[in-house]
Amino acid sequence: MLLIIENIKLALSSIKANKMRSFLTMLGIIIGISSVITIASLGQTSKEVISKEFEAFGKNRVVIYMPYSEQIKDSDYFNIEGIQKINAKYKEDIEYISPSIYSSSEVRSGRNSANVEINGIAQGYENMVGNMDVIKGRFINETDIKSRRDAAVIDEKLAEKFFGNSEAVGKTLRCEVDSNVTDVKIIGVYRTNPSIFDTLGSSDRTTMYMPYSVFSSQLSYIGAVDIKISEDKQAQMTGQNIADFMARSKNREPGFYITQSTQQEQGSIDNVLNTISLAIGAIAAISLLVGGIGIMNIMLVSVTERTREIGIRKSLGARRKDILLQFLTEAMIVSATGGIIGTTLGLLLSSGISIFLKVPPVIDPAMVLISVAFSAIVGMFFGLYPANKAAKLDPIDALRYE
Repeated sequence: MLLIIENIKLALSSIKANKMRSFLTMLGIIIGISSVITIASLGQTSKEVISKEFEAFGKNRVVIYMPYSEQIKDSDYFNIEGIQKINAKYKEDIEYISPSIYSSSEVRSGRNSANVEINGIAQGYENMVGNMDVIKGRFINETDIKSRRDAAVIDEKLAEKFFGNSEAVGKTLRCEVDSNVTDVKIIGVYRTNPSIFDTLGSSDRTTMYMPYSVFSSQLSYIGAVDIKISEDKQAQMTGQNIADFMARSKNREPGFYITQSTQQEQGSIDNVLNTISLAIGAIAAISLLVGGIGIMNIMLVSVTERTREIGIRKSLGARRKDILLQFLTEAMIVSATGGIIGTTLGLLLSSGISIFLKVPPVIDPAMVLISVAFSAIVGMFFGLYPANKAAKLDPIDALRYE
């Protein structure tokens, strides 16, 4: 133990005596470690952000739709009766089901106008998405659907644009619904939590929600069904089972209808992010190799400069393993110090970039420990040859060295 402490002291004194040379030796390790940590941290941060965005869109959400094909017949489309059969058969697996109906329109109130996306939905849609809060009034219910009521739930921003505040319940907007211009009564105002994508661009378009039943011309030719699978079920598998059931009911082969889930999409994006992070991280890690070679080079110079010192230590009884340990310790300290500096720099860079992008940074403590340990291993690996060379020096030849 005393020998290890003594070797550490010798290593630190050698580093202190050659500050600039030691720093330049560490530079490759610093750049490599900081780059790897920054890339890994940003990769994890991106995955967390994407995960939250998918949760906001709807966890366990599945869309089943028909692919475009010239062989599609009218009987292949979904209808309300077919959707009700699916809900009855899979009632233990489904929390929400609705025809997927979208349109767009210009809405007007007095002299104000805005472009909106209109989403035809069933009761309970507000429970499917994760970033929606009804702040005034209520959401679409079963009564609205059965009576085909021209009712709408609008975004808070749209309410403020048209009426100056969110107190819009009971007021009307004029828009085109199912090819007919009509006055739509506002029954609720919702608010969505800010998204990372909101910072990447700006758009005045918002989504207005109405009962799907008001789109009567589309209900016999429904091309897609929007479903939320129960939390205790596997979304992709359950969605595929439902799609196959729909195919059999239409005398089609299983696989005719396509299933797309948020889990599947998130997994695909995560795989892409992992591949990109791995590729860039591998390129950045090359600088660790360069840093290791730099340590080997400087340690060889150090061995040459301290040949007489090695001879004196050996003549006083130092064993080969003592000399080996001395230079190996010095190489590891140089590398580990560079690793600590690189880790700190990497954490600062990743945090700074995350703050700039307005997303919370994700830093894995295990990654920090692994980075420092890896840098020390690099120092040990590349310091082994110079240390072994020093340990093999003949004491008489070393004492004669000038």
